[in-house]
Amino acid sequence: MYQRPSRKRPKTELPQLNLIPILDSVFIFIFFLLMSSNAISIFEISSDIPIVSTKQPPKQKKKPLALTLEIRSKSLRLLSGIPSRPLKNFENIENGRTYDLVSLRSYLIGLKKKFIDEKTIVIEPLADVTYEEIIKIMDSVRMFKNTDEGIYKKDSAGQDIKINDLFSDIIFGNIQS
Repeated sequence: MYQRPSRKRPKTELPQLNLIPILDSVFIFIFFLLMSSNAISIFEISSDIPIVSTKQPPKQKKKPLALTLEIRSKSLRLLSGIPSRPLKNFENIENGRTYDLVSLRSYLIGLKKKFIDEKTIVIEPLADVTYEEIIKIMDSVRMFKNTDEGIYKKDSAGQDIKINDLFSDIIFGNIQS
């Protein structure tokens, strides 16, 4: 049987997508994501929670310093001992708008000279205080600055060791009110 020759139609080619610009934009996007992730720094300021116990604390030869810093709306009040007794009140400066952290810091340096091994302070915010104010207060009680006079203590070998921390163990009290 005879078949007629079929007409050959020219095949039309489908256009291909140009993926190069899409891949370029994806790689640029990834590059910017990686570069921006290095710019984010996360800082942590460690703080302990108060210990609640029904047991009596162990007897100590020395009375504990038991420093407590109450943050009030118009002043900072430093307490010491068990039961707490007031040590000093630091009134706000600049018409009551700013806490007097310089006087607080110099007073704490004097206390550190007397109680070299003490590291703990309890901070009790009794007023509405911003996060920035709490951080400034924590920074002023935690470590010595380069401009502060050095305090040294003897180690077991009799060598003088410079103390770098003022009251670095910060415990927050009264944080639920």
